[in-house]
Amino acid sequence: MRRCVRLGQHMQFNRLKRREFTTLLAGAAAVWPLAARAQQGARMPRIGVLSPTIHEDAIRQGLRDLHYIDGKNVSIEYRATDGSDRLPDLAAELVALKADVIVATGS
Repeated sequence: MRRCVRLGQHMQFNRLKRREFTTLLAGAAAVWPLAARAQQGARMPRIGVLSPTIHEDAIRQGLRDLHYIDGKNVSIEYRATDGSDRLPDLAAELVALKADVIVATGS
């Protein structure tokens, strides 16, 4: 009889371990996406440039002087208006891209 009690306790202990393990595994699976999201770096700032003529080299050099490098720690989106009637559409594109800053130049 004593052996059955020990065996029963052993089975109950295994069930408890399995239950704890399953709970731990389910908890880890639930938290995993949150941890992965937290490890991602901050969103890269996006600059929108809207101009009749785009001088990419000058813009990139000016930002580089301030330690901003396109594709590394800042994203630059260029839209050339070319004097067309597309100005509102191009501006709307930059807004839709959620640019942090929109730089507009003109004559």
